[in-house]
Amino acid sequence: MKCRHCQSQRMRPFLDLGTAPPSNSYVRLEDRGRPELWYPLVIRVCEECLLVQTEDFAARETFFSDSYAYFSSFSSSWLGHARDYVARMTERFDLGPQSRVVEIAANDGYLLQYVKERGIGCLGVEPTASTAAAARQKGIEVVEDFFGIALAETLEKDGWSADLMAANNVLAHVPDINDFVGGFARLLKPQGVATFEFPHLMNMVAETQFDTAYHEHYSYLSLTAVERIFRENGLSVFDVETTPWHGGSLRVFACRSDHDHHQRLASVDAMLAREADAGMRDLHYYAGFQAEAERARNDFLAFIIDCQRQGLKVAAYGAAAKGNTLMNFAGLKPDQMAFVVDKNPAKQDMLLPGSRVPIVSESVLKAEKPQRVVILPWNLQTEIKQQLSYITDWGGKFVTAIPHLTIHP
Repeated sequence: MKCRHCQSQRMRPFLDLGTAPPSNSYVRLEDRGRPELWYPLVIRVCEECLLVQTEDFAARETFFSDSYAYFSSFSSSWLGHARDYVARMTERFDLGPQSRVVEIAANDGYLLQYVKERGIGCLGVEPTASTAAAARQKGIEVVEDFFGIALAETLEKDGWSADLMAANNVLAHVPDINDFVGGFARLLKPQGVATFEFPHLMNMVAETQFDTAYHEHYSYLSLTAVERIFRENGLSVFDVETTPWHGGSLRVFACRSDHDHHQRLASVDAMLAREADAGMRDLHYYAGFQAEAERARNDFLAFIIDCQRQGLKVAAYGAAAKGNTLMNFAGLKPDQMAFVVDKNPAKQDMLLPGSRVPIVSESVLKAEKPQRVVILPWNLQTEIKQQLSYITDWGGKFVTAIPHLTIHP
C-alpha cells in the first residue's frame, strides 16, 4: 500500500475492522436472498505525512452509486448549520449577486438552497444521481460528476470561477486527495476562499469514534496532515474553526497560494500546537486505537446479549453509515436488533447492509414499543432524543455505544 498523498510505502496499522459491505449499500427486500460484496476495512497511517487512510479494495463508484441513499436534508439541525454557514460567509466575504458560489458534494441542495435564496449565483457538483436529482428539484444547477483538476478547468472555462467554494464532509471521501485539492486551486478566483469541513481525527481518537470508519471514508484528517496536502497542491490555510458536528469537526479556510489576499490567523498555529500537544506528530499516538475500538465493540455486544437474556426488545434509530460499521463489527443480526427506524423514505423497507436488519418508518417504533432504542448516529442524539421523547411513555430508554456504552435516563 502506498500513501495516497506522498506515495510513501511506510504505513503502520491504525484500525482493522475485519470485513464489511459498503456502509451505504442498502439491500432491497427482493434481494435478501442474494449475496453481498464484503471488503476488508483496514486503516493505516503514513509514517511520512501522517495521513490516516483506508486501504483501497474497490473503485469509488462502488461506494457512490446511482442509488446512494444519504440525503443531508433529513436532519433539521444540519439544515440550521448550513443556513448559519451561508449567512456568516456572505457577511464575512461580502458575497452578493455578482458573486459565484460552488459547492463540491452538494448532495440534495441542503446548503445551496440558502445561497440561492440570497440571489447569489451558485452551482453544485454532485456525483450521485439520487441526491443530484433532489437538488435540481430545489432549482439548483448541478454538475453530476466527481470533482478534480480536469472538471475544475472545464468549469473555469464555463465561467464558474468561484468567490467561495464549500466542501462539507467530502475531503475524507476522495481517493485522489491531491487531484481533488488541486481542483480548488484551479477554480478559485485570485481572492477566492474555500472552506472544508471534516471530522477531526483528534476527536475520533479521543472519543473512540471507530464507527466513523467505512470504505467511502478514504482519509481521517488532522490539520497537521491537511495543511501539508494543501500546501503541496496550491492552497494556503489561513483560518480554522471547530464545530460540534460529526463528533467534533474542523472548518478549514484556504485560499490560493499564489495570492496573498487572506492573512494567516493565529487560529491555525494554535490548532497545530493543540495537535502536537496531543501527540499527533508521534507515531505512538496511533498505536492504541485498535484496542479501544474492540473494547467499545465488546461492551455493545455484551449489552445486546444482556437485553436478550432479560427479554428486552432492542431497536435502533438512524440507518446511518456509522451504525452499519458498529453493527457489522459487532456481528449483529435481526434476532438481536428488531429493526432500525429512519426518516428517509429512500431507506425504508430496505435492509441494512451486512446485518440485514430491516429499516422501517417511525410508525413501527410507536406500534412495537421497544424497551431500548439505540441511537446509531450518536452525533445527532440531542435532536433524536427530542424527536422521540415519547418512548419514555412506555418505559423505553435511549442507548448510545460511543464513546462508552450509555443507557440514558
